[in-house]
Amino acid sequence: MLIMPAASAETFQDILDDHWKRAVEEQVFFRGDPDAFRMNGKLAEVDAEARARRREFNETIIARLSLIDPRILDADERISYRVFQYERLTERESYSQYDHLFPITRLFGYHSYFAEAPAAMSFLESADYRNYLISLGDFPRYNREHIALLREAIALGYTHYCKSMEGYEATISAHIVEDAEESALYVPFRRFPAQIPLESRNMIRMAGKQRIESLIVPAFRELLEFFNNEYMPACRKTVGITSLQDGDRYYDYLVRYFTTTDMSPKEIHELGLAEVARIRGEMNAIIDDLQFTAGFRAFLDYLRNEPDFYARSVDELLRRAAYIAKTAEGELPRFFGTLPRGTYNIKANSGRGSFYMPSSGDGKTSGTYFVGTSNLNGQPLYTLEALTLHEGVPGHHLQTALAMELGLPEFRRTLYHSGYGEGWGLYSERLGKEMGFYEDPYSDFGRLTYE
Repeated sequence: MLIMPAASAETFQDILDDHWKRAVEEQVFFRGDPDAFRMNGKLAEVDAEARARRREFNETIIARLSLIDPRILDADERISYRVFQYERLTERESYSQYDHLFPITRLFGYHSYFAEAPAAMSFLESADYRNYLISLGDFPRYNREHIALLREAIALGYTHYCKSMEGYEATISAHIVEDAEESALYVPFRRFPAQIPLESRNMIRMAGKQRIESLIVPAFRELLEFFNNEYMPACRKTVGITSLQDGDRYYDYLVRYFTTTDMSPKEIHELGLAEVARIRGEMNAIIDDLQFTAGFRAFLDYLRNEPDFYARSVDELLRRAAYIAKTAEGELPRFFGTLPRGTYNIKANSGRGSFYMPSSGDGKTSGTYFVGTSNLNGQPLYTLEALTLHEGVPGHHLQTALAMELGLPEFRRTLYHSGYGEGWGLYSERLGKEMGFYEDPYSDFGRLTYE
């Protein structure tokens, strides 16, 4: 007969505390929302030694968890135990996979997250600037370690498909500026809180400018040279990660990681086909109701080319998004019994498009709904309702702000499961119909394009 060791709820809390303390030290939060990246002093180490260190620590946590009998925990703690154990076992599997070889993707990368982070950071006291200067100073090391990972990827053949990365160099070259004050990373030095003395401001500003000129810009040049001269010449010529050795195993892992289900890739593909057929049917019904007779493709061309479907300025786009967001806020009490206290901002983003960045959780920042403004013709007004409900409320902001305010363990406040997070965003788009949105059939068609 197996006798379970005696354990207490405090023992489980000790494990959670030890794990979170290490996560903060490492600046690596397993399965956190990558859009939530903010720098805070020294940046994470991503070399082989650091991964081995984190892997070993994760094994000690798994071993300590095995000594706890979850039956002695209360109902809420048992949920946390199950989620935490699931995360640690998933992290264990991740160390035998190829995730670390893809620090850049078509949509973003470690370098763009770094450059975009200050736009959603708080700079309220001198300590915030000191930590920021440390981060700027550490970027060359951080950059070199990521380049080393990409060289490892080249050696193993685990690079991106060539076509998918065409033009990606622009995300790097955008940060190679002649004048440091033109850098997105210089923005925090343009405005200081009143409590920082003028003399200190000048010193901080000079230090920031010097780091951008002597460290940041050269590091981006180094990355650009590597990407153009080494990575792209070695890009993958075959479509699909399963074309690589061990690619099937990696793809199966990715399905589990992003969905948390045991569905096979084939089952997911079949589900997708069925959903697309349903959505296409709903789209056709809208087209018929509009008495548009030229066909589906012609309707899409009409939407792309009709000027009335696009904002004429960044200001107009932001004002329309803000109106939708405020209207949605007013509808929330009809649908939700618990609402977050935390607020969110709406800002233009001239970089990689629209996304939501949650609050830092320390009371110093709000959530931020970034609206892509680099190409006004790339953000049609007929999708703006769906986009805003997805990114703001009742979408990502409602979801993440509540997670931060409900007294959950630290790891659950920042945990981001793509299947749940994006699933909630999709549900929020659809809930908009019950909230009174999509009265314009073109807007409802836009919702279906997002679905």
